[in-house]
Parts: sequence; C-alpha cells; structure tokens
Amino acid sequence: MSSKQVNRRDFIKIGGASTLALTIGSLGDTTSLFNKTAHADHHEEKVLRFHSNGKFKVVQFNDTQDDERIDRRTLELMGKVLDAEKPDFVVLNGDNITGGCDTPLEMKQAMNNIAQPMEKRGIKWAVTFGNHDEDSTQKSGIDESEMLKFYRSYKHNMNDKGANITGTGNMNLLIWDAQAKKAVFNLWLLDAGRYAPKTIAGQDFEGYPTWDWLRFDQVNWYNETSQRIENRFGYKVPSLMFIHIPLWEHRYMWYASVDSRTEADHSRAAEKHQITGERNEDECPGPFNSGLFSAMQYRGDVKGVFCGHDHINTYAGNYYGIMLGYSGSTGFGAYGLPGAEKNRLRGARVFHLDLSKENVLSDTHMVFAKDHGIDLTANDQSVDPAPIEEKEKVKI
Repeated sequence: MSSKQVNRRDFIKIGGASTLALTIGSLGDTTSLFNKTAHADHHEEKVLRFHSNGKFKVVQFNDTQDDERIDRRTLELMGKVLDAEKPDFVVLNGDNITGGCDTPLEMKQAMNNIAQPMEKRGIKWAVTFGNHDEDSTQKSGIDESEMLKFYRSYKHNMNDKGANITGTGNMNLLIWDAQAKKAVFNLWLLDAGRYAPKTIAGQDFEGYPTWDWLRFDQVNWYNETSQRIENRFGYKVPSLMFIHIPLWEHRYMWYASVDSRTEADHSRAAEKHQITGERNEDECPGPFNSGLFSAMQYRGDVKGVFCGHDHINTYAGNYYGIMLGYSGSTGFGAYGLPGAEKNRLRGARVFHLDLSKENVLSDTHMVFAKDHGIDLTANDQSVDPAPIEEKEKVKI
C-alpha cells in the first residue's frame, strides 16, 4: 500500500495454526456463470473445472512486492502453501513486484521469481495489477501491458489480453463442472489502478486519499458482462472478485458506520457482519467511491470481493450479502507490522468452493507463514534471482 519507494539494495526494508475460518452460509441465493465476450482462448477451452466431488480450491497471494532479489521466505511461503493446500487456481492479486529493478532483465527476473512456484507445480494462475507494479517502469521501460505479455507467456498462466477498458488485464475466468457441460462459477480479475491524477477540473487531492479507484467503464463492463453471462446460461453464475485496492465498503464494514469509528461500533459490526481477522491499519481506498458495490448487489452474482494493498489487515466479513475481505501480505520484502512482529501476518488466503453449497463459496480463511514453520525474523533474506527458462507457450 505505501507509496514510499524502498530499495533493498540500499537498506533493509522496515516494516501456529491460527487459521481464520469463515463460513459463508448466510449469503444470498445463486447458482452460476460465464462470459461470452472475451477470452475465447481460455474460456472456450474449459480449462478450469470442478473435481468430480464438486470441489474447487483457490489461493490468493497478495503483495509479493519485491525486486529481482526477492526475499527467499516469500518463495518458501508460496511453495509451502501450494504444497499443503494443492489449489486448483492461484491469483497473484497486485503489487506483485515493486521498485529496484533497473533493467528489462531485472524486471523479468522479478516476475519470473513469483511465477515459478506455480509453474514448477503445474498449477493454473493469473495476476491482477496494483499500485506498485510499475514502480520500476521508468528505469526499465516495461509497463503493465508488457508485464502482462510476459506473464501470459508462461505455460500455466491464465491471463488474457483483457477487456478494452481502463486498466490492464481486466477479465473474467469461468470454472466449469467436472463434465465441462456448464459453467458453475466465475472469477473476476480487475485492475484497481495505481494513483489518483494530480488534479481533476483544476482541483488537487490534498486532504484526500491519493490511490486510484475503479472507473465507470470498468464497473459498466462488469455489469454488462455479468448480464451476458446470465443470458448465455439462463442463470446468474456465482463468482468471486479480486481487486488490489479495497472498496470504501471495506472501510465501512469494520465499524458498521461511515463516520463513527469507536470500539463499540466495531463490536456491533463484528456481530452484524460476522467479521473475523485483524485490522492493523486504516483501509486505503481512492478518493472516490466507484459504485462497484452497488452494481454487484444489483446483479447478485458476486459472493465475495477480496483485496490486498493494506499489508497488515487480514479481516473478512459479510457486508449485506457480499463477503468483503483482505489477504495479508505474502511478501517478506514489503512492510509489515512494527518491530519484531514485522512478519507475523505474512500469509495467503484460501477459498473453498463446493457445488453442494447454495452459494458455492463455502469457506475462506487465512493461512500464515508461522503455521508452516517459516523464519519470521525481522531481517532481509534476499537471494539471487532464479534463471529464466525458455518458454514455449505463446499467446496472441
């Protein structure tokens, strides 16, 4: 989340089975999914399928946020989570890399580092973009569109070129039943942007949050694509949405209030919205409310919206029928909690999908580095980049 540029080459970055489980039995009605408009290269191949037992698992890694000399524990955490959870799909949800890459090669090495845990295990994966992914662009010349091409060159990557709207790589991915006869779940991957412009209509953003927000054309694309999916299949397809920067509604939920932010407010909110997890910093949305939550509630297909950006928040809750939640930072090179506790919340979020459940999304919980015996020392353990192997897959 922090807009400060910190290069490990100059100095060290500052910063149990305590699984947080959350059952989603109280969400609204659904059954469905798929998008006709795009991504024929993946969707029509019906690559993502539920198992014959009606189960499917997704893992979210957030804010791996490092340069080509990644902290070795980030990769260790990713590998151990993948080996323990054996997910069917992984989303790298923004701030995948950060500043410190000085050349195109170093940019590719940084991206290759975080692709390898899935590629080595043959696990399907995709990325969204966050506010830090272009931190090295000025020096390296590689922007998000070029990053997307590089990610797409990997054999197991599921990104496509994305919709022709604001941002990079906005897309959806359908998940089919075991027989590939019908789409039964959907994943939305949206680019929440980077930073607000310097001015709008001659007015600056002094006093306001200066991160970005989802633009109207993105919200409209979601709405229209959701409707097309329903028209194609004859039912609303339940789905999850991944964005890097939180919505204003994430912020409202913790206190069940817009303006009042007391412990009593949170106690009321925790019961009302069934909140679990930690909140250790203020939510950092952009200056404007995009209207996405209203659109999702109107459509009724999205069952959860999960973000990162604020590294030391791990909470989730049911906000008027839609799960809103965080995945804590995966990257050991990024900021964390103060002092010796810096790395306590490094982890990933797991989603269990089950076709026998009304909303398909049956459970989500955090898993932590501490659960896997990973060293949590508040120091720097960066390593040389992994070699980039020749990749045969080319997508147009």
